[in-house]
Amino acid sequence: MNWKFWQSADNAAGTGNLIVRAGVAAIVAYLALVLLLAWWWDYEPDLFDARANALEHAQANNRELVTGYIATTTLIRLAETLLDKRGGYLSNDLFPPGVWMDNVPNWEFGVLTQIRDAARAFRIDFSRSQSQSVEDEDLREAEGKFFFDNASWALPPSESEYRAGIRYLEAYLERLADPTDPNAQFYARADNLQRWLQGVETRLGSLSQRLSTSVGKRQLNIDLAGDSAAAMATAAPAEQENKTSWLEIDDVFYEARGQTWALIQLLRAMEQDFGDVLDKKNARVSLQQIIRELEPTQDTLWSPIVLNGDGLGLLANHSLVMASYISRANAAIIDLRALLTQG
Repeated sequence: MNWKFWQSADNAAGTGNLIVRAGVAAIVAYLALVLLLAWWWDYEPDLFDARANALEHAQANNRELVTGYIATTTLIRLAETLLDKRGGYLSNDLFPPGVWMDNVPNWEFGVLTQIRDAARAFRIDFSRSQSQSVEDEDLREAEGKFFFDNASWALPPSESEYRAGIRYLEAYLERLADPTDPNAQFYARADNLQRWLQGVETRLGSLSQRLSTSVGKRQLNIDLAGDSAAAMATAAPAEQENKTSWLEIDDVFYEARGQTWALIQLLRAMEQDFGDVLDKKNARVSLQQIIRELEPTQDTLWSPIVLNGDGLGLLANHSLVMASYISRANAAIIDLRALLTQG
């Protein structure tokens, strides 16, 4: 018997087993690291003090808190948080764990939606004295940058475009706080605030509907109600049932969390910059109530998943709870807009 042959075969088998074990151990270690990163990155930033944030920014740049400074620094802080929070910007990740995560990217999209709406309001309303006035060039560029594709990973990546948008906002803010530059302005008027709130109302109404359809909802077609001369491009059924796919329930929930997080910050900032307008209309408390209605949307979700129980069933329905908070805030916004339009 050739003992050397069998000995070499045993050695080869042992070496092969070691390679397999090492490979398995490496895969297990990699997966453990990825799961740990996913847990660490699954994070929603805390709310911040809009006025304190503006004061810190002004002191660092030796500037005064002029009208519009708090709202502008808040918008900048929202965009910076989107990019610099724990784990960075995940919506365009191609590799684990980012590519496997969906809660944070949907939260990011919610925040980005409010950033886009606010950037447009800055360009169209807040920085212009009337409809025929020239728009601010920095704000025009900033708006375009924030409307870039949120999932682009190359040539250019989303992050680079959004950072460019932040730089344009910083340039506008620098000119806004410069007493020798009258071209950069922020007009804190009731009509400007009312128009921005109109857009917010539309966003919250849509969110409330999408959240409510988590359990299915039969709805009559009221698209043309109240106008006998109204018409639609194509016919629609008189009644239909809307139901969010179970695969999208948590997506809508976390998008709503992101939008309301950003909106709370913007409302707090607007309360400061539009303080005189709100006081004159006796409407400050109305805006504070909107913020109060939205704050519970940021409560900690203790369940490991977004539950989707029936409306009055044994299990909770987190989407319906979120829809309730948003609907109440939306109703308060309608009341505030009515106050702002009064003389």
